[in-house]
Amino acid sequence: MSESGGAAGWRDWKSPPGGTGHEFDAAEIGALAHLYRGEVYRSTIWRTRLDATTNWSVVTLGLALSIAYASPDASALPLLLVGLLIAMFLILESRRYRYFNVWRARCRWIETNFYAPLLLRSHKPDPGAWQDVLAQDYLTPQYHISFWRSMGRRIRRNYGYIFAFQALAYVGKIIIHPTPLGTGEELFARAAVGPIPGAAVLAFGVAFHGAWAALAIWSRRLDRAKHGAREGVTGMG
Repeated sequence: MSESGGAAGWRDWKSPPGGTGHEFDAAEIGALAHLYRGEVYRSTIWRTRLDATTNWSVVTLGLALSIAYASPDASALPLLLVGLLIAMFLILESRRYRYFNVWRARCRWIETNFYAPLLLRSHKPDPGAWQDVLAQDYLTPQYHISFWRSMGRRIRRNYGYIFAFQALAYVGKIIIHPTPLGTGEELFARAAVGPIPGAAVLAFGVAFHGAWAALAIWSRRLDRAKHGAREGVTGMG
């Protein structure tokens, strides 16, 4: 990269009228580059933590499937209990995602407001004074999304598929084992868990999975309202 299109170009970068930005010298550009590398590292570490809880969910569901489908007479109860365990992993992962989103947002903010204009040779600062936004995020760090939005995102990205597979596995189990289902009354009888009638168990399952689906749709609407029609999330949020 030639000097005119690289750091030297950014030394000519002026703040917008009314903005509080300033010219970046070579030392400041270097410091910003190191800052970006640090944020990428932190986001990578938290990304692996997200993957860990997703892996736990998949593994536990696999164990439940192995137990429930081990024989025609095996109980379908493990497939019910694993749903609660997966929900716990979802809660843990949603909390971790809120932390991950802080580092992700900072990386994305620097990329779109510093590196992208640099590569495009467009030395025009964001009228929103992006440096001030980033500085305030360091001075007063806070979550950029709520816990429920975080949970909704994780459902849309991973857990919606896991919950769907768990529900299909449970329905398939009570339909085919120990013999193919014959009547509706037999369906309720197989779904019963001890003193809990089958109708109540099935109703709880529908409400359980319906709540996750509703949360995913609600969070998607919030994300689209904030980020427009663009896929994914950008910036601080």
